[in-house]
Amino acid sequence: MMGPLVLAFDTKRASQAPLDMLMMKPQNLQLDATKFFASVSTGEEKPFDFFRTFFDGVIAGGTAGVVVETALYPIDTIKTRLQAARGGGKINFQGLYSGLAGNLAGVLPASALFVGVYEPAKQKLLRMFPENLSALAHLTAGALGGVAASLIRVPTEVVKQRMQTRQFYSAPDAVRLIVSKEGFKGLYAGYGSFLLRDLPFDAIQFCIYEQLRLGYKAAARRELNDPENAAIGAFAGALTGAITTPLDVIKTRLMTQGPANQYRGIFNCVQTIVREEGPSALLKGIEPRVLWIGIGGSIFFGVLESTKRFLSQRHPPPHPHPKKDPTS
Repeated sequence: MMGPLVLAFDTKRASQAPLDMLMMKPQNLQLDATKFFASVSTGEEKPFDFFRTFFDGVIAGGTAGVVVETALYPIDTIKTRLQAARGGGKINFQGLYSGLAGNLAGVLPASALFVGVYEPAKQKLLRMFPENLSALAHLTAGALGGVAASLIRVPTEVVKQRMQTRQFYSAPDAVRLIVSKEGFKGLYAGYGSFLLRDLPFDAIQFCIYEQLRLGYKAAARRELNDPENAAIGAFAGALTGAITTPLDVIKTRLMTQGPANQYRGIFNCVQTIVREEGPSALLKGIEPRVLWIGIGGSIFFGVLESTKRFLSQRHPPPHPHPKKDPTS
């Protein structure tokens, strides 16, 4: 049925149409290139299923969190002992998996809750913000996920770091003795410094990852494979880890000081470290931290995207709704 219509076209106009399209294409590319943040527009919008997105995020986040924590726990232990050591203290390399079991009990729900909050928040914010402000959506979603996960992360981190520095030898004993000596608030020691470090970390890491992934995906004009997701995750993790090392040192000192209360808050901690050990002490442990988070980002995002893809393939495909014309 379409054949006669094509043959009936005026040849002059038909030959001119491709030329017009070629002349318009560079203009469109130039306009897209002026956008500061990466954006992808498909011309159609998938329906937003909050509960499916939440539960898929919970499963994918929990899986990725457990895998990366188990693989890289010894490097994290060395990093913690380097940061907790004052002056020229020696580092003990025994018991590098000390506290892993108790930590996994917290990492699993924390990672699951983080991604479970991040994914639907990201999808909702991307629909609210203009396409050229996608980075703001990723930053905000990362911060929201970090706040939700911090309720589980902080007690887990306190117990883990006390065990890594050989203050306790089992997670139940650590929880019992911390509560008996310091009260329930002892489990949230350094909560302010934890948010000071982790909220920027989560927001920056996920923003860098998502923006690089969008840009790479637009340039390649295809879906990314697992090695590519892992490479982007490694770069985002390593860069963010280096930037936030001083915040991590402050958090570690506040969380491991115990009932002695050597530091009277975040600013006093910074002043004491700089006065007694010099400014370079704020970068203690940067090498294992960058290594740990870089490799961790590779594993985490690789497993995360792989699990998300596996889960999406088990769901029936949604029927896309065309975007409404804003001029109508």
